[in-house]
Amino acid sequence: MTDKIALVTGGSRGLGRSAALHLAAKGVGIVLTYRGNREEAGATVAAIEAAGDTAAALQLDTSRTAGFAAFADQLRTTLSATWGRETFDLLLNNAGIGIHAGFAETTEEQFDQLMNIHLKGVFFLTQRLLPLIADGGRILNLSTGLARFSLPGYAAYATMKGGVEVLTRYLARELGPRGIAVNAIAPGAIETDFAGGAVRDNAGLNQMIAASIAMGRVGLPDDIGGAVASILTGENGWMTGQRIEVSGGQNL
Repeated sequence: MTDKIALVTGGSRGLGRSAALHLAAKGVGIVLTYRGNREEAGATVAAIEAAGDTAAALQLDTSRTAGFAAFADQLRTTLSATWGRETFDLLLNNAGIGIHAGFAETTEEQFDQLMNIHLKGVFFLTQRLLPLIADGGRILNLSTGLARFSLPGYAAYATMKGGVEVLTRYLARELGPRGIAVNAIAPGAIETDFAGGAVRDNAGLNQMIAASIAMGRVGLPDDIGGAVASILTGENGWMTGQRIEVSGGQNL
């Protein structure tokens, strides 16, 4: 058991939910955010509490930087009321969406939507939360295997994640004096509802991608949730500024 507290953005579903459950299983207190589905968030909190751990859910739209100050105040209140703490220890910048569009067809609206959530939101939410992150804490930013290898239809999405990887190195450099380790995790193809659930639901696509993976299958949410928990709670606090791909060996 630990006395750590984690903030997991987009923690009510998909990879975020798996990460929250794996962290809670290690005794980490969880604050998860959700954008609109309160019931889904409540179900995740209930699952964590049923296992004897502690969690809370807060609403947050990571594409709207104007709401970050109020969110930080709400988080501060939650930390105090639930854990008697003024800070938290672990930040997982996970919230995101997927848009599949060829480069030639990508609209400026789609580009801006992806940028606001995946890059601008991560940058300014982390900035806003710096006073609440304990010295010696850890930050993990979600990237993607698509920042290393290319798959037509994800140019804009992968561009944002490439920016996140550069941001990760700068955060590691600037937060190092506080003992805060900052890394990026880059999942490969995972069976979730991401981008409409294509990898999960399209058998032909699933098999095609599996053929490019050394371990012979696409990933499951728990493959990433377990890796997140290991990175954020394991004995690797000296590791910082790194991109860690968890893809089963995709496109090697």
